[in-house]
Amino acid sequence: MIPAVRRLFRQPSAARFTLLVLLIGGCALLLLLVPRPDPEQLPRLADRLGDLAPVAAILGGALLLVALVPRTFITLASGAIFGPLEGAAYALGAALVAAAIGFTVGRLLGREFVAERVRGRLARLDGWFARQSVLGVVTVRLLPIAGFGLVSYGYGTTAARVLPFLAGSVIASAPTAFGYAAIGAAVSSPGHINWYAAAPASLGLIASVVLIHQWWRAERRRRSMPV
Repeated sequence: MIPAVRRLFRQPSAARFTLLVLLIGGCALLLLLVPRPDPEQLPRLADRLGDLAPVAAILGGALLLVALVPRTFITLASGAIFGPLEGAAYALGAALVAAAIGFTVGRLLGREFVAERVRGRLARLDGWFARQSVLGVVTVRLLPIAGFGLVSYGYGTTAARVLPFLAGSVIASAPTAFGYAAIGAAVSSPGHINWYAAAPASLGLIASVVLIHQWWRAERRRRSMPV
């Protein structure tokens, strides 16, 4: 494994970036071609896995996320299989692992290529990513820019720091994780709707508005400062 990584780093940055683009394109193509699983079969699969089901849910969900499968589907399935609270916890675990994988792949394959070519406004944008706090990552995650996996890859190509990125990714995922897991559980067990588990979903829109407002105020203050 290590010799393969060393050989990869000896490749020109353009070749590694091309590999990243092909990887993302391949995942998108598979997402269109591979048939979707039957949701009714998922609880039976979890029963067969037994005690390994939570680990499989986290690792399997993470791999699906980096393969560009929408996080909504994974969280709904997790809630349908494990219930609202456990399902949300496993979905957040999958989001954390997927964010780490996507960021690492983007950093290894795309960062050098991007760093060699950013100029002007793009350089300032790259510097903004380098200074970004957890709040900034949460703001970007809540914006409807791209899917979870694609944003993770993209962040890896910037100068962003890994710890704020991982923390912000999990925090931004929490409201919808509880909400969609509760919906998934309600679909599989219509008579046992847990409204307390669904309540955090309503915080998503509120959090988005507050964070975007904070970012807008910070940008206004920065632009008003004398150069």
